[in-house]
Amino acid sequence: MPSKSSARLAALTVAAVCSAASTVVLTSPAHAASVRVHDIQGTTRISPYAGQKVADVAGIVTGIRTYGSSKGFWIQDPDPDDNAATSEGVFVFTSSTPKGVAVGDAVKVSGTVSEYVPGGTSSGNQSVTEITKPVITVVSSGNAVPAPVVVDADAVPDAYAPAGDSAANNSVNGLTLRPTAYALDYWESLEGMNVQVADVRVVGASDPYTELWVTVKPDEHRAERGGTVYGSYDAQNTGRLQIQSLGRTADFPVANVGDTLAGTTAGPLDYNQFGGYTLVANSIGALESAGLERETTEKQRNGELAVATYNVENLDPSDGTFAAHAAAIVHNLQSPDIVSLEEIQDNNGATDDGTTAADVTVTKLIDAIVAAGGPRYDWRSVDPANDTDGGEPGGNIRQVFLFNPQRVSFTDRPGGDATTAVGVTRAYGKARLTVSPGRIDPANEAWKSSRKPLVGEFVFRGRTVFVIANHFNSKGGDQGLTAQYQPPVRSSEVQRHQQAALVNAFVKDILDVQKNADVIALGDINDFEFSGTAQILERDGALWSAVKSLPESERYSYVYQGNAQVLDQILISPAIRRGCDFEYDSVHLNAEFHDQISDHDPQVLRFHP
Repeated sequence: MPSKSSARLAALTVAAVCSAASTVVLTSPAHAASVRVHDIQGTTRISPYAGQKVADVAGIVTGIRTYGSSKGFWIQDPDPDDNAATSEGVFVFTSSTPKGVAVGDAVKVSGTVSEYVPGGTSSGNQSVTEITKPVITVVSSGNAVPAPVVVDADAVPDAYAPAGDSAANNSVNGLTLRPTAYALDYWESLEGMNVQVADVRVVGASDPYTELWVTVKPDEHRAERGGTVYGSYDAQNTGRLQIQSLGRTADFPVANVGDTLAGTTAGPLDYNQFGGYTLVANSIGALESAGLERETTEKQRNGELAVATYNVENLDPSDGTFAAHAAAIVHNLQSPDIVSLEEIQDNNGATDDGTTAADVTVTKLIDAIVAAGGPRYDWRSVDPANDTDGGEPGGNIRQVFLFNPQRVSFTDRPGGDATTAVGVTRAYGKARLTVSPGRIDPANEAWKSSRKPLVGEFVFRGRTVFVIANHFNSKGGDQGLTAQYQPPVRSSEVQRHQQAALVNAFVKDILDVQKNADVIALGDINDFEFSGTAQILERDGALWSAVKSLPESERYSYVYQGNAQVLDQILISPAIRRGCDFEYDSVHLNAEFHDQISDHDPQVLRFHP
């Protein structure tokens, strides 16, 4: 039995109410005699006691959460069983701020066992085993908290997850946990327990929600600058772990990728909607900066054309980031000749009053570029029809071409608007656009609630270059990497595959007329260079994603849940690729930093047309 404390003896009882909306996978309520935490957790992801009432579950309080929608505390049995598959910790959901309990209290909890799915059952997320509607008796205080399980590179298996049960829509919920075989099973076997990591490298910068990501596997797909590269659906980064804190927000470390949390970071292991398995820390290691600096690309030479893509994240006139974006374009990107901008909003941003023009937004950026010492860019775009292209409601995001008129000219052919499809014709044996700028098949269902590609015809030193600016539909709605369904369903791919097929077909139209045409398709593709989307864009050799010319350790433009990954791409036609006379740069100036002005890194291609 736990030791007693003279401060508080077995006298305090607390009751709380749980919302039924948090409860899923319930059976008819029954009463279970006194059970242990590991009995409640069981050997699968779903408790054998789900929906049942349990009495006098004993444990030591290891952490208390007083914020957010999931208030409560964790308890852990200090006398574990000998089964590695059964967790010794569990969360007690109190609904309101827990009162009358403290870390180190020995308690007995009676209540109903529930399986709560963060984000709801439609998310596909795994569930968290909880005791709800609790009645809590404090037996003693001041007890030693069970020693944390040390989580390191040797502890976490290299294999990510078992294949889900085909009879249960590929769910892993009913499978017996194998924590020495699969990483997800290992993390699940520790759900609710006190765990510890030490001297871990940051692979996802601190965000506005006081979260960051670390890896316990320092050599796992290490990026050149300290992150962890996501390079394949079949090679998951098993060492990633989200870090939150039970302490004050002001005390949370402000970290960039490559920094280190030196010493130990310890606390209960949770599972949440936005990151899966999360160490909710009672104590966090000391931040050691790696001194990461923002990258600067090379300046294009006189005979080189520099083309860039840059997602400026919902830029509208009210934002305070214009000077920073301008400095990035002028100094870090070295004033490219052509810049494809994604997520340019209309003149009043999210105000949904029918405004679709973006001239105020674009002019403000161009003026800021001049003030930063850059060229006075000209620009072209096509205003979308109101509220049809997705993004932030009322924002009417679109792609915009900036181009330096001292270096490159734009071929204007009137007639392009929100609903007119651009085509390809032949003139003097060369390909030309029917309208410029124009949009690819804007009425096609593939572009429903999504951005239509913007196409323009440019001339550099007498050579025509066709540029297609893209912003494919997002990954919203996809199941997470830690979902209960393995492999996770990537439902958003369906639309992106349709969009990629239309762009590929349009490029082929150009190449059918002019085999040696210089064609660039670029932008926020919202998919990886190894994805089915990229394969469709590259179909029949029409295009090739130039990011693949970089070493694998440098292939990323975005960091999500500690995975450094490619979302932004520049794809080139055979005429550009054939001579290998090009240079590609993923310019890392945003995604790895806590103070990013966009969540995307820009990409730059330099070549001789």
